Amino acid sequence: MIRRAKTNKIPFQIVGCDTLYGRSAPFRAALDAEKILYLAEIPANTLVYLEKPETGVPEKPQKRGRGRPPTRPQVLNGVQPVKVQKLIHHPDLDWREVELRPAERGTLSYWCAARRVWTMDDEGRVREEWLFIRREEDGDHSYSLSNAPRDTSLKTLAQWRSMRYFAERIFQDAKSELGWDELIARKYRAWMHHSALDAIALWFIGETKLDWAQKYPRDPELTRRLEVEALPNLSVANVREMMRAALPLNQLSHEDAVRLVVRHLYNRSRSTRSRLKAQRRKRRKQP
Repeated sequence: MIRRAKTNKIPFQIVGCDTLYGRSAPFRAALDAEKILYLAEIPANTLVYLEKPETGVPEKPQKRGRGRPPTRPQVLNGVQPVKVQKLIHHPDLDWREVELRPAERGTLSYWCAARRVWTMDDEGRVREEWLFIRREEDGDHSYSLSNAPRDTSLKTLAQWRSMRYFAERIFQDAKSELGWDELIARKYRAWMHHSALDAIALWFIGETKLDWAQKYPRDPELTRRLEVEALPNLSVANVREMMRAALPLNQLSHEDAVRLVVRHLYNRSRSTRSRLKAQRRKRRKQP
């Protein structure tokens, strides 16, 4: 999918992914081979090297001459790996609070640190990467690896790490506002149809938000008067409320509601009658 996006010249700056993909060294190596920047989250128990390991297949020990000769690559210079979660108190880490962007809850900022590390895959291939550590609001830490150049700043890594929020925001809006999580079906095609409708709704929301921003530009005077750095964008909930006002649903009267319920009950009774008739015919045919 990423290769297709690159081949079709879809513009993107960096690939961000969660630990499901980030833990895969071959996946990260494939992105690096394609000259694609990535910042991939990794589990807390991921092993890295603080010094470059020299790897190779060791020679078979000469004494006794027993046992099979080694076939798997190993670290030959004695460098030991360490779990990334053990590095949060490492003296080489320079922790800084980085301010990223204005948000509705104030200025988005968090403490983070980064350093160069080496990773090794199952084939013994060694690659140098950035290890980026972010301290969350609850005191926990998240970890990421990146193939960004050595001169990449800490703030740039922090900005890349926070960009996945907007993708996750789309999924959350689709589930909470557009009904993506309300499908109850057993067939894959039904799920695809439902997802297609949600995608069309998301596209409509995106077009509406863009048109709104172009037609009603933000007023700098209002920004100054409210003492905020930026005025909020139009949300999915805002668009939904406008559609409710523009396309109001018909309100049933008491009599209409009663007739509707009676009709439903009557149709259900007819369906039951049809099934009973089919059961009786089936019994009469049985020997």
